[in-house]
Amino acid sequence: MPPKRSLHAFSSTFWLMYPVFFLPPFKTITNFDLFFEIIRFPTRMSNPSEKIWLSSPHMGANELDYIKEAFDSNWIAPVGPHVNAFEGALQRLVGVPAAAISSGTAGVHLALIIAGVERGDEVICQSFTFCGTSNPILYQGAMPVFVDSEPDTWNMNPVLLEEAIVDRLKKGKKPKAIIYVHLYGMPAKGDEIRQVADKYNIFLIEDAAEALGATYKGRPAGSLGDVSVLSFNGNKIITTSGGGALLSPQKKWVEKATYLATQARQPAAHYEHTEVGYNYRMSNICASIGRGQLEVLEERVQQRRANYDFYKEELSGYGGVSFLSELPGHFSNRWLTTILVNPEKAGKVTREDIRLALEKQNIECRPTWKPMHMQPVYNEAPKYLNGVSERIFKEGLCLPSGSNLSLQQKQKVIGAIHGVLKQTSNG
Repeated sequence: MPPKRSLHAFSSTFWLMYPVFFLPPFKTITNFDLFFEIIRFPTRMSNPSEKIWLSSPHMGANELDYIKEAFDSNWIAPVGPHVNAFEGALQRLVGVPAAAISSGTAGVHLALIIAGVERGDEVICQSFTFCGTSNPILYQGAMPVFVDSEPDTWNMNPVLLEEAIVDRLKKGKKPKAIIYVHLYGMPAKGDEIRQVADKYNIFLIEDAAEALGATYKGRPAGSLGDVSVLSFNGNKIITTSGGGALLSPQKKWVEKATYLATQARQPAAHYEHTEVGYNYRMSNICASIGRGQLEVLEERVQQRRANYDFYKEELSGYGGVSFLSELPGHFSNRWLTTILVNPEKAGKVTREDIRLALEKQNIECRPTWKPMHMQPVYNEAPKYLNGVSERIFKEGLCLPSGSNLSLQQKQKVIGAIHGVLKQTSNG
């Protein structure tokens, strides 16, 4: 619990450093109007010199009310009415049963267990992703086989996927599962990937951690895999402070995940275990935040898509700066707006030039994910490459994309980028 302090000290930075449920005791709060304003609209309490974050939490209207319900009823454990309600709301939104868990990484781990992945197996994994997609493969003692991206969505290349499977089969190693990702909220080429998985009868895991609110040919992200995974980390389009979900059209697999996530405890009066389980369930407090966040998801998607439109319009005059466009049938939630900076077309300006210029003005931005096949921890992993993800990593930059960004903040971001590009073009 943070030390007691004036409410005026709780800046937007504080809420990024501490989970939302680390609130001062309710009885110590005397100015609820100010308190609610800070929680719900942190950027309104900031000044122009404060840091502009890449993607900060953005509370809605009802999260604190749900949290109070949990405190008042003393339901603060990894079980309770908010967990059940949150899972029900997710199922109605995505269209398949859901289990609320502690993180997206935990969801991938549980999905691999459900797929039957064991020590010595191989799992094909999209290389261009966050390590939470691939690390659980190692948890199981298996080996990731990395597959590169295609340039249209930056996600797994279906042609290269099949080439990798054929080659692994020639080597006597049939992959046990495939994990593909909707990077930065952009849906992958799901039908083509599904066709390959079905052709070779391989379990398909959809990592939709970054893509809640996105759709592929009218189908929600999170409903496209044999098992799918969502993340509600603090920087995602909605947050539960920390958390995730496992989803599947097969209710039995969701029930299996719930069982494993509660230490694989058998239904007995005493603690009985016939297999190893995990402490992966979401708490009732985190689920209470999630309930309020789901109520504003559609608005958050609209706000993030508006960020993308703003940046694209403001940078349209520079030939060396490009954006990731949507293919027909691909609806992105635009979790993060990303750009590619081609030095040959941008007057020798690099991604790093822009990143450092933004950093000097206290604006957080980041390079795109470093592909997993380039990470030292995966030096020995097989890989099937075409150069796409390495080029994106070299030229790609994630711009501030929070749904709570003010127009003034976005203009400051654009002003800093203009300063770099114009200075070079004039030089």
